[in-house]
Amino acid sequence: MLRQLTEWYKNRFADPNLSVLFLLLTAAFLTVYFFGSILAPLFVALVLAYMLDWPVNYLMRFKLNRTVSTFIVMTLFISVAVFAFLGILPTVFKQGAALIRDLPAMFNEAQVYLATLPEQYPDMIDTITIALIVENIRTYILDSGGFLLSQSFSSLLNIAALIVYAILVPLMMVFFLKDKKVLTNSMKKFLPDNIMLAEQVWVEMNGQIMNYIRGKIIEILIVGVATYFVFFFMDLRYSALLAVLVGLSVLIPYIGAAAVTVPVAVVALFQWGLSADFVYLMVAYGIVQALDGNLIVPLLFSEAVNLHPVIIVIAVLVFGGLWGFWGVFFAIPLATLVKAVLNAWPDRERLIQNKE
Repeated sequence: MLRQLTEWYKNRFADPNLSVLFLLLTAAFLTVYFFGSILAPLFVALVLAYMLDWPVNYLMRFKLNRTVSTFIVMTLFISVAVFAFLGILPTVFKQGAALIRDLPAMFNEAQVYLATLPEQYPDMIDTITIALIVENIRTYILDSGGFLLSQSFSSLLNIAALIVYAILVPLMMVFFLKDKKVLTNSMKKFLPDNIMLAEQVWVEMNGQIMNYIRGKIIEILIVGVATYFVFFFMDLRYSALLAVLVGLSVLIPYIGAAAVTVPVAVVALFQWGLSADFVYLMVAYGIVQALDGNLIVPLLFSEAVNLHPVIIVIAVLVFGGLWGFWGVFFAIPLATLVKAVLNAWPDRERLIQNKE
C-alpha cells in the first residue's frame, strides 16, 4: 500500500508547478480553517476590499489616481453601511423581537386548530398523535427561545469586539485598496518560482468570482426590495424582517427559497387565515421567486457559473458547515475553484511528457 501511494505521488506530482499549486491550496485551507476566528477581521477586510476593487478600477478609467478613487468608493461604502445599520437593522430587530413575543399566541392558536382535527377527520388523525405534535412543537419553541436569548446576551458581551471590527476593518480596506500593487508585489517575493498552474487557476477564477459576487449582491438587493414592497403594500406583519430573510435566502441556491417560504406562509396564515389575502400574497411572492429564478439569475450570472445543481447543493453543505455564513456565501466560487483546479490538473500523458 505504501509503495503504491509513493508511486502515485511521484507520478502525479512530478511537475513542480503542480506541487506548488497543491501546497498553496493546502496552506490557504489550513490557515482559514485553524486561524479563521483569529484572523476574521483580516479575512473580512480582504473580501470586502476584493469586492470594491472593481469600482475603484472603474473610477480610475476617468483619470483619477488610485488614492482618490479609493476615497470615493470607501465614502460611499461607509455611507451605505451606516444607513443599513441605522435605518434598516433597527426595524428588522424590532420586528424580530415582536415576532418572538407573538410566538406564544401563534402557538396557542395552532394548538386550538390542531385539537379540532381529530373531530373533523376521526379516521385519519387521533388525539394521541396531535398531543405528540403539540409537545414537540412546544419543546422546539422553548429550545429556540433559549438559544436566541443566549445569543442575545453573547451579542451584548461582544459589543466591544464589534466596535473594534467597525474601526479596524474599514481601515484595513483602505490600505488594501490604496496600496494594492505594493502589497501584491511584496507577497510575490515569498512565493516559489513554479507558480504557472497557480496563475492559470487564478486568472480563470478571478473574473468568475468577481462576476458572481457582484451579481449575488445585486440579486439580494433586487429580491429583498421587491419582496418588501409586496409585503408592505399587502400590510403583512414583520414585512422588513421577512424581506431581509427572503433577500438573504438567495445565498443558498434551491434550499434557501424553499426554507424561507415556510415563515412567510406561516405568518400570513396566522394573520389572515385561509382567505383571499393569503392566496394573493402567496401568488405575489411566488411571482417574485419565479422572476428571480427565470429572469434575474440568467441575466446576472449567464454562464459565469456552470455547475450541476447537485454539486452546488453539496458545496453549500460542505463549505457552509466549515465556515458558516462566509462558507455559504462563497460556496459556489469555491466549488468553481475546485473545478478550475481539476481542469488545470495535468493528465497522465502530460505528466509523463513533463517528466521526460
